[in-house]
Amino acid sequence: MVQVCAVVLTYNRKELLGRCLAALAAQTRPCDRIIVLDNASTDGTPAMLETAWLGQVEAHVLERNIGAAGGFNLMMRLGYQTGADYVWVMDDDVLPEPDALEGLLAAAALLAERQVTPAFLSSVVRAPDGQAMNVPEVDRRRNALAYENWPDLLEHRLLPVIRTALVSDLVPRETLERHGLPIAGMFIWGEDTEFTLRVTRDRPGFIVGDSCALHFRRIAGALDIHTERDPVRIAYHFYRIRNDVFLRRRFEGGRAMLRLLRQQGLQALDLAIGGEFAKAGIILRGLLAGLRFDPVIEAADSPFSAVPLRRLHREAGQAGAGPGRELMAGP
Repeated sequence: MVQVCAVVLTYNRKELLGRCLAALAAQTRPCDRIIVLDNASTDGTPAMLETAWLGQVEAHVLERNIGAAGGFNLMMRLGYQTGADYVWVMDDDVLPEPDALEGLLAAAALLAERQVTPAFLSSVVRAPDGQAMNVPEVDRRRNALAYENWPDLLEHRLLPVIRTALVSDLVPRETLERHGLPIAGMFIWGEDTEFTLRVTRDRPGFIVGDSCALHFRRIAGALDIHTERDPVRIAYHFYRIRNDVFLRRRFEGGRAMLRLLRQQGLQALDLAIGGEFAKAGIILRGLLAGLRFDPVIEAADSPFSAVPLRRLHREAGQAGAGPGRELMAGP
C-alpha cells in the first residue's frame, strides 16, 4: 500500500489548525503520517499541539517565521524525508472533506492504469459559502490531432492543469525527486505558482472532481495593495510584486514582464497621486527587486540549516528520533 504523509503549515491560527487536523484524522483513507510545521506562532499553538495532539502528529516549531514559501519548502522536505510515496500539502486554514484523500488516491490509481504519471493531484477548493476559489490553470497542450487535450479524462472527473495554489495537493515523491522544492527565497505569495509551473513543464497535474476541500482564507478574493489596511500585509506586497516580475521573467518572457512593469508602474503613480506614497514606494521597490531576483531551487533531500527547528515530541511508541531529525539546526 502506498504511504501518504500529510504536511500542514501553521502560523497563529490554532483554532483553524485544530479543525484541519481533525479533518485529517477523520479521512476515510487514513493518512499514514501527519506532520505539522509551526512557523514561529505566538498564540499558544505549540502548547495546543502538545496537549491535544500528542502521539497523533509529528510537530516541529521554527525559532522564527520564514514565510509561507520557506514553510512550504521545509514541510515538504520533512514529508519527503519520511520516505512517503506522496506528500499531501496544505495550510492550517484548509478543511479537506472526509473522502478527499481517498478521491486523490483513486485518481492516482486510475491514471497509473493509463500509464499517466501526474505532476500532482489537486482537490477542488471552495470557500465556506460554496464559491469556487484557488482555481487552477488548465493545461492546454495539444494531442496528436492538434486539438487541446484537456477533455480527455472528463468522464473520470479529471482535468489536466499546470498551476495550482497548493491548498490540498497530493505531490508524488517522484515530482520532488525530479524538480526539487518550492523556493524558500520567495518568502510569501507566488511560491506555489512557481513550483507548480516548474513541475508541469513536461507533464500536467490534475484537478480531481471527486476530492474537495474548504479554504477558510482570512481575506477572500484577489490580493490588492489598494485595499490593504494591515501594515504588515501592506509591507508583504513588496514580495508579491517582486515575485510576480520573477515569474514573468521565468515562465512568460520579456513582453509579459514589460506589460507587468507598465501595469504596476501605473498603479504606483495612481497611489502617489492619491497621497499613498508608502504603497507606491513598495510597488517601485518590488519592481526593481524583481528584475534581479534569482533564487535557488533546493533538492528535496538537501539538509536544512537556515533557522533552528525544534521537534515538540516523539510520536507515540516511537523509539528513535525518527525521519527528519537530520534537518534540525537547533536544540
